[in-house]
Amino acid sequence: MILWIFLFLVFLSLTVYILQTLALRRKLIENYIPKSLPPVSIIKPLKGLDDNLFDNLESFCKQDYPAYEVILSLNDYNDPAYRIAQKIKSRYPNLVRIIVDNSSNALNPKVKNMISAYEESKYDYFLISDSNVYVEPDYLRKTISAMTSDTGLVTNLIIGQGGKTFGAKLENLHLNSFVITSVCFLDKFLKMPCSIGKSMLMRKKDFEEIGGFNAVKDVLAEDYIIGKLMNEKGKKVVLCSYTVKNINEYWSFRKFLNRHTRWAKIRWKIAGVKYFSEPLSNPVFLSFFIPILEGFSRISITAFILTVIIKIAFDLYIGRMIKSPLGFSSLLIPIKDLITAFIWFVPLISCKVNWRGNIYKIGKNTVIVPYEGNSSIKIMFNKLKTAITN
Repeated sequence: MILWIFLFLVFLSLTVYILQTLALRRKLIENYIPKSLPPVSIIKPLKGLDDNLFDNLESFCKQDYPAYEVILSLNDYNDPAYRIAQKIKSRYPNLVRIIVDNSSNALNPKVKNMISAYEESKYDYFLISDSNVYVEPDYLRKTISAMTSDTGLVTNLIIGQGGKTFGAKLENLHLNSFVITSVCFLDKFLKMPCSIGKSMLMRKKDFEEIGGFNAVKDVLAEDYIIGKLMNEKGKKVVLCSYTVKNINEYWSFRKFLNRHTRWAKIRWKIAGVKYFSEPLSNPVFLSFFIPILEGFSRISITAFILTVIIKIAFDLYIGRMIKSPLGFSSLLIPIKDLITAFIWFVPLISCKVNWRGNIYKIGKNTVIVPYEGNSSIKIMFNKLKTAITN
């Protein structure tokens, strides 16, 4: 009986993945015709040395667009990214500005970084983009073309590229399968607004009507909350078919685990009981349990191997669709799927997240508070140090 239940779940999971792949295919063929090209302020929050940082930033300075500015924002002059920002500024002095400010009391480090940059930006349209994103010269022109009068936010599909280490390969495989297909499925079939912080274009008027950065300064998933608030205000959140590259070259395996554990906790706090439907998007994980529960019979082993082959075949097809071929990395797909499956359980037992060196407890709708346990440990350590010294 258990065997047939899991076989049905695997079949259902593969069906869901086929629908997700179909949603991506339908999204990629969408096209937009630009009606106007208004000036845009691009805000790039910087923290540390991301892979390919100089080229990533420079790609935003080479846009085929009539009028725009690039603002590089940091919290600290001692941040190693500041030197890269200076090099970009020296190469594009009339286009680039650098703003360093740490005065905001926002708990979200990214929001804290951007507030002063936003306040000093010149144009009515602004675009937020992470420092690990690389774009082609037509990016801004294609993205603005998806903005209409009733649109509050335009976001973009993300493709992972690079992958020179094990952790980076896993990261790109996940971005180019689960992440990109899931957002297209939610957008196309479930009509759920998906806003991705890697690239978000808005009007200041619409943004300030939902509360601006003040509305998201103490939440972890500021991109999701911004999209949610826009949707509640009656503004459309458009997932643009134009893809941007998330460059991941030298990620450690630990960094991969940390990021996706954090993302899993975010999804759990946002989705609630809907989170329990996620395993249906991981057929490899479901088929993995068949030989464990039913023994290593011919049927159970065949079901697992066949599921792995089908999943790899679909991921290879997706890679070809998004022009990011997997090559030998495709052999890591079942390993990646099993790792992310076990990460799925972590939010059920822990609400602590580590993000950019800050430790928080995450609550409903990803509201964050500083993790007090961390400060308690520091106090105990300092007391012990004092006692030993005396």
